[in-house]
Amino acid sequence: MVAKKSELAERLESVRGRIARACAKAKRDPADVTLVAVTKNAMPEQIREAIQLGVTDLGESRVQVLAQRGAQINEYYQRRVQLGDLPAMPKIRWHMIGHLQRNKVKQILPIVSIIHSVDSLRLAEELEVQLAKGERKLPVMLQVNASEEKSKFGVAVGAAVHLAEQIDTMPQLQLVGLMTMAPLTEDREDARSAFRRTR
Repeated sequence: MVAKKSELAERLESVRGRIARACAKAKRDPADVTLVAVTKNAMPEQIREAIQLGVTDLGESRVQVLAQRGAQINEYYQRRVQLGDLPAMPKIRWHMIGHLQRNKVKQILPIVSIIHSVDSLRLAEELEVQLAKGERKLPVMLQVNASEEKSKFGVAVGAAVHLAEQIDTMPQLQLVGLMTMAPLTEDREDARSAFRRTR
């Protein structure tokens, strides 16, 4: 008798299938795509199951939750690897995907592997200062408000290149890409428009 897959395993398989189909259509290698599982409303056991299913890139949008969950999950993962319960896998990489205030930078730096939401020179400068203390480099993404919604964070499209050039002069920050949030709408063309502007 074949064991029934969990709902999370089925959903993960579906998402990976969609990624593979999109990559085939775009003539890209699916191995070049990083799937980040956002833990926003997940229970700890769901996060642990995702890790066991091979998801090692985890995203969180709130600093306090990232600091708490990151420490707990990283400890769990290390303990399971040491006991031999989990195969040796790449290290868990925590992604800060939400708005980040300068006064919260110190809290997340010990845990985070990449920040998706650098949206101002002042934030980039604070990251640079704190990272220099530990002689650490960190990949970051520039958040662009391509939909021009007042409720969203991000640098304006017209100012993005200038801010990217400034970040590029900071030795501790590695600008690896752009991030944007499309409008929450049923109209796919509205979403595509935001991604085109970011591109």
